[in-house]
This record gives sequence, structure tokens and C-alpha cells, in this order.
Amino acid sequence: MNRMVIQPNNRKISFSRKIVTGFAIFGTVAILLTGVATSNKQAFATQSVSAGMPAPNFVGIDQDGDVHRLSDYHNQWLVLYFFPKADTPGCTTEACTFRDGIMKLKKIGANVVGVSMDDRESQEHFAKKYHIPFPLIADHTGTIAKAYGSAGGFLGFDHRYTFLIDPQGRIAKRYLDVDPDRHAEQVLEDIKNLQSSKKRPVNQPMQKSS
Repeated sequence: MNRMVIQPNNRKISFSRKIVTGFAIFGTVAILLTGVATSNKQAFATQSVSAGMPAPNFVGIDQDGDVHRLSDYHNQWLVLYFFPKADTPGCTTEACTFRDGIMKLKKIGANVVGVSMDDRESQEHFAKKYHIPFPLIADHTGTIAKAYGSAGGFLGFDHRYTFLIDPQGRIAKRYLDVDPDRHAEQVLEDIKNLQSSKKRPVNQPMQKSS
């Protein structure tokens, strides 16, 4: 008997290879563009809001409909953190670590306020779902994010940036490379160190003996 030999469909194989190649190229370009965008936005944040300068004023409505202003936190430490999207994995981790550490932060006189471009209803759902005990501002126009150089992240969401504001209303520290898993702990330690350095007495010059 003659065996039937099935010839491969070269056209289908060629078409499939083109699709795979196209996806690979698209993925590579997306990664490169993301890296460039992140670098540019970090440079913008560096230029717009620097440590030691007065924190930009803001007004925003939280998940409960309450209004928050920078002036509300005068004479207190404020952790103002921006996150891309409510109820997504990284943002949930970050919010929950702040939630779990909120009592330690309050004990040293620090408040936490989260900001994203989500609407108030999304912030309310997010806060209720994970029992978030601090304000989540609905900055859906991106006004606050733009003032702090946090707007224009991947897919148009906010960058995951945090600004530590001292009791005098100045930027004490910026965090442009945030690890959601340990960020709350990092901020807590930084506030303690800053408070300790301010309490440290200034060395007095030695008096000459007569």
C-alpha cells in the first residue's frame, strides 16, 4: 500500500509565525515605551516637587464625601500617597499595609491620605471591602496628581508615588520607587528618624576657661 503523506500547510504556518512575531514586537515596544515614560515622569516629579519645598495645596473629596485640604494637617505629619487604581493587586497590598500600620503611624502623630483618579463610588467600595480606615481621595480629574507630578503613569493612571509632608507643610521626603509590601513600614521608620533628628540638640561651642 502506498502511504499517504500529509504536506504541511506552509501558508498557515507562515501566518501563525507572523502573528507570534507581531505580538513579540508589540510587547517589546510596550515595555520600552513604559520604561521611557516612567523615566520621564520621574524626572518631572523630581523637577516639580522636591524635598524641602512647600507641599502643593490640594482640596479633594474622600470615599465618605468629606473634604480634605492640606491645611487640615497643619502641625501634623502627612503621608500623601498616590496609587494607580483602586482594588487592583498592588494598590490593595499597599492600602492594607497602611491599614495594618495605621495605629503605629497615629501614635507618632502621622496621618495617611491616599489619592487616585478613581471616582468617589470606587473609593467607597474599595475602602469598605478592605476596611480602609483613612481617607481615599477621588481625584478623578487628576488635579492633585498633576500638582505633585504623579499624573500620567501607565495607561494614564497615577504613578505609585508617596510624599511625606512635615508638620510645617514642607516635603520631607519623596518616594518614587515604592514597594507596596513594605512601604508603610519604610515610611514609619523614616518619620521616626526625622523626628529624632529634629529633637537632637545642637552642639554648643565650648566656653573658654577664664
